[in-house]
Amino acid sequence: MLVSLAIRDIVLIDNIELAFGSGLCVMTGETGAGKSILLDSLGLALGARADAALVRGGAGGGPAAVTAAFALDARSPVPELLVAQGLAPPEPGENLILRRVLGADGRSRAFINDQPVSVSLLRRIGESLVEIEGRFASHGLMAPATHRAALDSHGGLDDSRHEVARHHQALGRAEAAVEAAEAALAKARAEESYLRHVAGELAALDPRPGEEDELAGVRAMLMHGEKLAEAMAAALTDIGGNGDDGAEARLGAARRVLAREAERTGGRFDPIIEALDRAEDAAAEAHALLQAASHELDADPRRLETVEERLFALRAAARKHDVAVDALAPLREKMEADLARLDESTGTLDRLATRRDQARAAYLEAAETLSRHRAEAAKALDAAVAAELPPLKLDKASFRTVIEALAESEWAAHGIDRVHFEVATNPGMPPGPLARIASGGELARFLLALKVVLQRANAVPTLVFDEVDVGVGGAAAAAVGERLARLGRDIQVMVVTHSPQVAAHGVQHLRVMKNRGGAHGAGVVTTVDELTATARREEIARMLAGKRITDEARAAADSLIAAGGT
Repeated sequence: MLVSLAIRDIVLIDNIELAFGSGLCVMTGETGAGKSILLDSLGLALGARADAALVRGGAGGGPAAVTAAFALDARSPVPELLVAQGLAPPEPGENLILRRVLGADGRSRAFINDQPVSVSLLRRIGESLVEIEGRFASHGLMAPATHRAALDSHGGLDDSRHEVARHHQALGRAEAAVEAAEAALAKARAEESYLRHVAGELAALDPRPGEEDELAGVRAMLMHGEKLAEAMAAALTDIGGNGDDGAEARLGAARRVLAREAERTGGRFDPIIEALDRAEDAAAEAHALLQAASHELDADPRRLETVEERLFALRAAARKHDVAVDALAPLREKMEADLARLDESTGTLDRLATRRDQARAAYLEAAETLSRHRAEAAKALDAAVAAELPPLKLDKASFRTVIEALAESEWAAHGIDRVHFEVATNPGMPPGPLARIASGGELARFLLALKVVLQRANAVPTLVFDEVDVGVGGAAAAAVGERLARLGRDIQVMVVTHSPQVAAHGVQHLRVMKNRGGAHGAGVVTTVDELTATARREEIARMLAGKRITDEARAAADSLIAAGGT
């Protein structure tokens, strides 16, 4: 709730500091004394549009400033909002301080707990702290956007709405999955012919890992075939020779000579003979390999052409797909896997579509149940508001809650309904929105009736009414005061009033007056006094009798105060 308000150099206000308590606070004073300036100042601290005309003339060029302090309860959303913006919330037990500084040029600066913030954030925070009914068409019950939540809260439908929100979230996920699958399938279908063409080409080419190096080696050998053939022939002669001339024959002969004398050496020739055996075997193996290579070199005159065609085909395919030759085989596998998934994707899409349809049906069932509950709650709300209207001198007026079905494209977490309140101030007149149909005084009383009925729906801890009693007196004014006091038992309520019947219900009474003088020299300034019991009696008597206060007026004031229970 609002704990204090400090105002400096706003219009007729020089410097005022006010403290507020819980319950109903009434502000009285003669017309033009500056009561509306107090509300304008409070609105400035809450993020309302700044106007250079608010800066007090002759204020010495210094900026105007308004500072509002609030005590937050455990349910307040403000700390969470501040943390989300990277700002430190007040410590437990400390007040939240909103401050607005306005220069003569109309430029303003905003602060929350002395931390500079944007005016939009100040406004957002302010809307969660104070509701000034009837002043701003976009705030409070004046805004149709708030009517659905008000109806749900009045009808105790929060659990049903949360269930709808849960199903809506599930539906959103299911729809996103279908959209993603459809996009992927469309993209794959667009590339399908290309994939099949490339996969077919690679399948026909049938590349193998390591094949490039193997072919390059064979090609290098074949390109030097004549020289290699001469070398291999010479090597064959040296190894095999003609008769006993070759290395192989000589190694065998040496082994045999030593073997004949081995018994006389006591085993000393055995390692030598074994080494000659291994050398003879190696020479024989080398001879065989040379012969095989020689036959391979001579076997196919077109072998070089065949190898080059294969090698060049592999390299051309690699260039075409901008990969290494060894990456062609994995590329083929990937494309074949993509084609397999493409063939399976239709079934996957069908399964996702089925899940989406199931999620839609679950959401719609929960939303339709919520709609039925809203219709029942609307009847109860309409009846409750209708009962409040006659005492407020609105007996010829009517109120109704309108529930309309939203188009499917507008379905949301709150359900499938559009909800708004309509009023008709006279029989036979078509109903319409609050702000368009009701006059100033009627509008304030309609909003009061709604607030009384919708006490549970009121999330804002401070409620302000500006001259809610315009155009009424007597019993109707007393009814207004009684309802304001009733609201004040649950939340902090402030009201600017000219009605003694309303003022008599106040727990706190502030009197607004014009006086001569001020800190910046002579002139008219607005002052605010918190009235004692005696001064309050005199103020209510003045409101009853005018400038000349009589004993009868004082007695009537005592009667009103006693009736108001304060």
